[in-house]
Amino acid sequence: MPRVIVIGGGAAGMMAAISARSHGADVILLERNNRVGRKILATGNGRCNYTNVHLSINNYHGKNSKFPFSCLSQFSVEETIDFFEGLGITPVVEEGGKVFPQSFQSSSVLDVLRFELDYLGVEILTEAYVVDIKKKKDFVVTLKDGRKIHGQRVILAPGGKAAPNTGSDGNGYTLAQKLGHTIEDIFPGLVQLKLEGNFFKQVSGVKIIGVAELYHEHKLLKRDKGDILFTDYGISGPPILQLSRTALELLNQGEKAELKVSIIHHKTVEDLYEYLQYRFSFMPMKTIEIGLIGFINKRLIIPILKEVQIDKNKKIAHLSSREIRRLCNILTDIRFNVIGSRPWDDAQVTAGGVKTDEINNSTMESKLVKGLYFAGEIVDVDGDCGGFNLQWAWSSGYVAGKNASLD
Repeated sequence: MPRVIVIGGGAAGMMAAISARSHGADVILLERNNRVGRKILATGNGRCNYTNVHLSINNYHGKNSKFPFSCLSQFSVEETIDFFEGLGITPVVEEGGKVFPQSFQSSSVLDVLRFELDYLGVEILTEAYVVDIKKKKDFVVTLKDGRKIHGQRVILAPGGKAAPNTGSDGNGYTLAQKLGHTIEDIFPGLVQLKLEGNFFKQVSGVKIIGVAELYHEHKLLKRDKGDILFTDYGISGPPILQLSRTALELLNQGEKAELKVSIIHHKTVEDLYEYLQYRFSFMPMKTIEIGLIGFINKRLIIPILKEVQIDKNKKIAHLSSREIRRLCNILTDIRFNVIGSRPWDDAQVTAGGVKTDEINNSTMESKLVKGLYFAGEIVDVDGDCGGFNLQWAWSSGYVAGKNASLD
């Protein structure tokens, strides 16, 4: 029976420890914080969106976006739901296929995982910050306080750099590099975007239901719809988070990323033009500022009029058809250059990580160091918003734990 050292007590690490122990290994779980699972508590706005019934391989990204397929097949969404139901989590499926515990509390998911670790007899060592891993005949893991942990297998699941307040400082990448692994460039994923211009300070805090589209050299790359929030630095909201990875990947490559926002997304430019002509026919002596109240968010009116160079005090009767068309164009298609993102503190996941060419995708074992396994965010795999990153944590953790337990 091998002794398995799991480094990292997040979602992937806890699942890896449970899987390895369930398959007969002696397991010790090392966590740098004073308790395991801190990041889980923040997922799904504290409700824990722990998987998604609409999952497909297209929800995942990285240099090899097909890499997760084997793990996701070995421990599927259905098996994940069954696993947690067996621990007491009743699933509730919400819009977009997002699965939550019926309690709608992240603490429920963390609690049942902790109880299972305890029930299985997994040894947990907290405040255990790993500074070195050596492989001789066996592995020797050195902690910051000088203690050394010995074992035949190591599962590296320390997370990435996103949400450093939960303990994610990127140390795992250093450990992987010391063992000979290559790290694909890392950058924040599922994060708010910084945009060029001064438009935002005037509309900070305004929320709309709109459509966001990402373009590169006039080619549409991604599109998403939902709540969009203007901020003093740029833009936020679920559709923006979904586009952020692709946008930042372009910037990292020295390319330009252009964001199109449709404030009015349910009408074409021509339909909107006809509607505004009809709407304005009832209010010819009102100013254009007054004429737009009730049609778009009030705080957007003056900034939008400034962008299209229409005087807010101009009477509707005096508007030219060209001015109305300019208004229609900006309401259906306002463009911004993406210039960056919010820092790691605001990111939900890390893009980039340990190069997948150096990992066996069906076992999660290193191709460079026998007995070393990887799970979760440390690998160059990141998912869309909606439970996909936690599913990767569960699936990769399960597969790594199972294979690490084999003699």
